[in-house]
Amino acid sequence: MSAAAAASGRIVVVGSLNADLTIYCERLPQPGETVQGHGFAVNPGGKSANQAVAAARLGGHVSLVGAVGEDANGNMLEASVAGAGVDVSHVRTSSEPTGVAVIAVDAHGENNIIISAGANGTLSPADVAGAADVLEGAAVVSLCLEVSMETVLAAAQAGHDAGATVLLNLSPYAEIPAALAGLADVLLVNAHEAALFLGAEVPGSGASAEEWDAVRERFADHGVQQVLVTLGSQGSVVLDSLVSHGARVIRVHPTTVGAVDTTGAGDAFTGAVAVRLAAGDALADAAAFASVAAALATTRKGTQAAYPEAADVERRLSTA
Repeated sequence: MSAAAAASGRIVVVGSLNADLTIYCERLPQPGETVQGHGFAVNPGGKSANQAVAAARLGGHVSLVGAVGEDANGNMLEASVAGAGVDVSHVRTSSEPTGVAVIAVDAHGENNIIISAGANGTLSPADVAGAADVLEGAAVVSLCLEVSMETVLAAAQAGHDAGATVLLNLSPYAEIPAALAGLADVLLVNAHEAALFLGAEVPGSGASAEEWDAVRERFADHGVQQVLVTLGSQGSVVLDSLVSHGARVIRVHPTTVGAVDTTGAGDAFTGAVAVRLAAGDALADAAAFASVAAALATTRKGTQAAYPEAADVERRLSTA
């Protein structure tokens, strides 16, 4: 663990834990089509659990607030998350079964995913209130939209009240209330999610800084001052209205790897951003670190077991 990571504050991730039911195939099926698979695995997943594990493997001090069922999948998830060093004292057992994600991954590592909330659907503002002991000391509160909007809003409010940086990953996409947008210190979206949020197309990876600056202004008009837009294999863009004019748009170039499975790469990116923000990094520096972490996560199958450690990322950064 680096000195910066060791000195960083607590990261609290509030949200989902899913069992990933993954089948591998040469290509993803079209609607109404059946294709032949060539491998199947059940792995620990869920966006929030993935983000917590990614952050912990990168040296973060992480607590997870969530819910699992009283079943084998719930046991697997708790063991995986705790095994990565995440505090699971606020992961409770629900009478609902553990959430699941059914995932197809093609020969190029691309995927499609269907989720069933299960126990995740029972997570409520009462669970957020019950986690006051960790939320009050948080440096970063990391959120996504795989649990109810009222729970996400309660967690964002608790993080804001505690003086934490509220990091909101707008995935899976849903319209959010203005109050939640106002509580999000950093919004993390892909290009599709950005377009849905703004109600307008966003430029492609080859766009100019001026074009991206117009996007930054639109986000600012919606009350969001700091945004990370991920562009998949094309890197990411940092839109920061809180810095001097010349640094408000930063392009983060992609890290070239041989991708095997892109499932959970966005969660690796989010967890890495949380770690570096908790350590005091500027948003652009956090994004550069996260870009490498996410790329390395695609070089192995699965999600949590594929996530890199800080030394792996720092080694790659040192040779870039």
